[in-house]
Amino acid sequence: MGEVINLNKARKAKGKAAARAKAVENRAKFGRTRAEKAHDAAERARRDRAVDDSKRD
Repeated sequence: MGEVINLNKARKAKGKAAARAKAVENRAKFGRTRAEKAHDAAERARRDRAVDDSKRD
């Protein structure tokens, strides 16, 4: 016979694993310092300006 499992514990473990995965994703997405965000914004603005400057009228 197979191993007996507690379905309630299995459900809770699955939920905790999903929450951990979501936390890792959120840390990568939102866990940046203000300086890093400012640097990325400045870099994005520089690239946009370079593209706009090279357009022909």
